[in-house]
Amino acid sequence: MTAAPEQTGDIEALRAALAAEREARVAAEARATDAEARATGAEAMIAHLKLVIAKLRRDKFGASSERGRKLLDQLELELGELVAAAAEDAAKADMAEGEKAPRPEAPPRRKPFRGPLPAHLPRERVVIPAPSACPCCGGVLSKLGEDLTETLEAVPRRWKVIQTVRERFSCRSCETVTQPPAPFHPIARGRAGPNLLATVLEAKFGQHLPLNRQSETYGREGVELSISTLADWVGTSAAALSPLHALIEAHVRAAGRLHGDDTTVPLLARGKTVTARLWTYVRDDRPFAGPAPPAAVFHFSRDRTAEHPRRHLAGWRGILQADAYAGFGELYAADRKPGPITEAACWAHFRRKAFELAELARAPLAAEAVRRIDLVFEAERQVNGRNAANRLAHRGAVVAPLVADLHAWMRETRGRLSRHNELAQALDYALKRWEAFTRFLADGRTCLTNNAAERALRGVAIGRRSWLFAGSDRGGERAAMMYSLVVTAKLNDIDPRAWLADVLARIADHPAPRLSELLPWKWKAAMAAAAKAA
Repeated sequence: MTAAPEQTGDIEALRAALAAEREARVAAEARATDAEARATGAEAMIAHLKLVIAKLRRDKFGASSERGRKLLDQLELELGELVAAAAEDAAKADMAEGEKAPRPEAPPRRKPFRGPLPAHLPRERVVIPAPSACPCCGGVLSKLGEDLTETLEAVPRRWKVIQTVRERFSCRSCETVTQPPAPFHPIARGRAGPNLLATVLEAKFGQHLPLNRQSETYGREGVELSISTLADWVGTSAAALSPLHALIEAHVRAAGRLHGDDTTVPLLARGKTVTARLWTYVRDDRPFAGPAPPAAVFHFSRDRTAEHPRRHLAGWRGILQADAYAGFGELYAADRKPGPITEAACWAHFRRKAFELAELARAPLAAEAVRRIDLVFEAERQVNGRNAANRLAHRGAVVAPLVADLHAWMRETRGRLSRHNELAQALDYALKRWEAFTRFLADGRTCLTNNAAERALRGVAIGRRSWLFAGSDRGGERAAMMYSLVVTAKLNDIDPRAWLADVLARIADHPAPRLSELLPWKWKAAMAAAAKAA
């Protein structure tokens, strides 16, 4: 039985209407996805601009690291989420547009500008095979040019076994056996090359990855290395590198001005942990354009008694920039031998006390104290990196009046506050040590803060969450030595892994009188000269 012509026409009309409705729905969904992608991109741009503005304001008004840090961290987290959402929405919009014909009225989405990929990376050229003849008429093709697209790619870590062959020869005349000498290994009778040892050391002391996590990672890559084997490598490598630590310590102690600070280190002791200490002393002459390269030395101790800084700085004289730790008091005594160390207080510690009150208690007087301190930081920032004479002249003309105004305001404000007031305690912290706080006005080498030492200890504070505790006193001392090497390399803008690998490969055969050639800054200069010559 056939359908009537009228019924056939109705069915075709319904099919056409259904197809049109489907196309309209797909188009509407594509437009909605596109609009969502644009909205998400706009939100990401807004968050990015807010972050830039916050950073610029911080650079201009906030010399201390804690100013606006919470806001910046939150904005950076929000920015990352928004950018990820924008990329996801854009990908969905592109897939939706691929299912239908492009709409000429839809403006193309603007892609962000991408800079060129690093020029020093090796290039691997992959040519897509071209047709041998014209796909339209079969004619002969002639090349007009080419379009090049660069994609950044990472090659997974490759493991290899190096087989060193020493051939033996016998003399046919005298029957003497001749064989080349055995090559040097960083670890006697060991099977680890210098690059592998440097990788383990840099991961443990530079990236704070415990040996158990490294062992698991290497196992997933098909190389079984037990924790005891890795620990043996670390201890043997530390012994081989100890002469360089001694040279770095001598370089640091030769400075006329040092930054000093300490941080807590949990130490395992009879089934529990006790609070040990990791001390650092940093030589950084870059703020006053000093010629000496920067370096840092670390020390470990089970407690925080005054005997430790007394031992660390025995026989040293100069300016010590540090916080108000009472253990440093003996170093500043007039009867100290060979002479007293000059104290220079840290303005960042003073500002932090006032800033916390201004942020948490919303205290107007604390906010005013922060504003006045920031004026000193802003004026001081103008001569950062200049020589000591220029810094001293600028401080006398510009910074000293700001400090005098701040001191007068502090004394006047303190007189109106109770001794139990938290701001009064913060002001007393500086007023009682005002001579140490104003020491920088009389010496162009002195910095305003002790941030150099705090930056050196920042990695330790971050690493505590990973390695949890030091296993023994020897482990703490070994960590202090390795931190000295790794942090000094970073201060000189050197990849610690590359430097350690080269040093471990050469240190045993290197002449002892020329061991200083392996120090990070000299090694960097030698590598640069070799690269230039090549």
